[in-house]
Amino acid sequence: MITIAEYLLTRLDQLGVKHMFGVPGELNLPFCDKIEDLKKIAWIGGCNELNSAYAADGYARVKRSLGVCLTIFGVGELSALNGIAGAVSEEVPMLHIVGVPSTAQQKEKTLVDHTLGDARFDPFMAASQQITSIWTILTKKDAASKIDRLLIECISKSRPAYLALPTDLAGVNISSESLQYPLSRHVSQNDPAAEQFVVNRITSLFAKALSQTGSSDVVVLVDLGAIRYDVVQEVKDLLQVTGFPVYATPCGKSIISETYDRYGGIYWGSELSSHEVKQKVEEANLVLLIGPFPGDFNTGNYNYDIPTECMIELYPDHTKIQDAVFPGVGMKQLLPKLGAQLQRFHGTASQIPVPKFDNVVPQDGSSVITHDWLWPRVGQFFKPNDVILAETGTAQFAIVDVRLPSGSDLLSQMRWASIGWAVGAALGACLAIKEGAPRRTVVFVGDGSLQMTVQELSSLIRTGVKPIIFVLNNGGYTTERLLHAEGAQRKYPDLANWDYAGLLKVLGDFDGTASRSYKARTRKELSDLLDNQEFGEAKFITLVEIFMDKMDSPRSLKNWPKPGNQPERPL
Repeated sequence: MITIAEYLLTRLDQLGVKHMFGVPGELNLPFCDKIEDLKKIAWIGGCNELNSAYAADGYARVKRSLGVCLTIFGVGELSALNGIAGAVSEEVPMLHIVGVPSTAQQKEKTLVDHTLGDARFDPFMAASQQITSIWTILTKKDAASKIDRLLIECISKSRPAYLALPTDLAGVNISSESLQYPLSRHVSQNDPAAEQFVVNRITSLFAKALSQTGSSDVVVLVDLGAIRYDVVQEVKDLLQVTGFPVYATPCGKSIISETYDRYGGIYWGSELSSHEVKQKVEEANLVLLIGPFPGDFNTGNYNYDIPTECMIELYPDHTKIQDAVFPGVGMKQLLPKLGAQLQRFHGTASQIPVPKFDNVVPQDGSSVITHDWLWPRVGQFFKPNDVILAETGTAQFAIVDVRLPSGSDLLSQMRWASIGWAVGAALGACLAIKEGAPRRTVVFVGDGSLQMTVQELSSLIRTGVKPIIFVLNNGGYTTERLLHAEGAQRKYPDLANWDYAGLLKVLGDFDGTASRSYKARTRKELSDLLDNQEFGEAKFITLVEIFMDKMDSPRSLKNWPKPGNQPERPL
């Protein structure tokens, strides 16, 4: 017999969770006691619940598994809800544990704090249920089975789950017998006949496409679903045995190494893709899209222009071939069988030309740090296996065009796009990295975004992690200035200026021994810093304040397609 809290923590430990994020409160304190006593999982207290949810999000992305956030009923869970919603939108598996009033208080409708003053205990859970469909309220009778079912659904669907833990149940004893049976992601089995039909149909389309006279381009396009539904290795195996050219979407960036010789770059719709990539993808006889993740940012404001008759789309639970949908034929099991059939085309496929994707730093003689210069320059600073976080705004738009080194991971909240996400997510990412092989964490955040969640810099200092943080100081919300026709002339995108380079001392490194801060106003100042070996070794938490003109922006933001420019075949 073990307590419900011990059972839950053991299950999380079995799933590889080593850090948990949150804010303590009277309704989750018995559970916090167990976290500290068991020592299976390290408790990381955040400055607020929203940042803790962001941290759990970043942790889950780096681990490619489960992140956990703990809050209390009402005030805590509502504060975290934006971060949970972001994880739903971005399909990140996260467990949100909420300490709620005791079973007796709920039964007797006791008027307690954190309620709305009307003795209702369900409105906050109801709000969460509008956002995530995976939820449960623990009871003593079936706590173990509820925990197990919830966790399996969370990791299988790659979505956040909500678990309400009444404060009086954390210490209640239940059987530990189920713990001898490990939990794992559930993958639906494909119907053999339907799967074989799909494999044969796709193979025949590839054969036809490769035999056409003139252009015989056939390409693979990789999207974020490949990570979320655990088919990255299967995709790499397919590419290796077939030799097909491969491109990525913005959300799929870094899934395939951008130094791979068959990788051609980012397809970002008709308006934003490079001429070479646009031509290769949109004029291909066949496009195999793996793990589609539709959204305005990912598709260049819905400017995909790939004919339906040239599209094959692989999803976790179905396959779409041109106009035909095949339910129950998911990509996890389909991809190895498809690779075995398509490898016969390796000789032809490996000869299809692939554009070169590289970082070219402008040499215009200017000393001003512009986006056109900055991003290819920091592209030269990146090292293999870096984890790079790009905040919503100019950084998110710009990083798409940067060639990243092998083994690197790009984290960016491209669909939900909540400004301030990157600082909290960096905490989770750094701690996830700390559990494994050494890797650098490099964060790009705008001044507007940083002002949203700046407190979590103190948690980065306190936990001893050492990210390199580049703060783009351009005096406010440049993205809003450019996306709205009148934004450039208005005052509402402006912000009060801060001494960003002075923040690390204020927020915890009082004697300056744990951190380093710099200011870069010219290209030479920043280049000298990027070329400095000690700076690049990331021995300290580091913040670099980069001064930029408030109207300067990346290429993609300047040319962002306006509504109404979409082709007739949006994805």
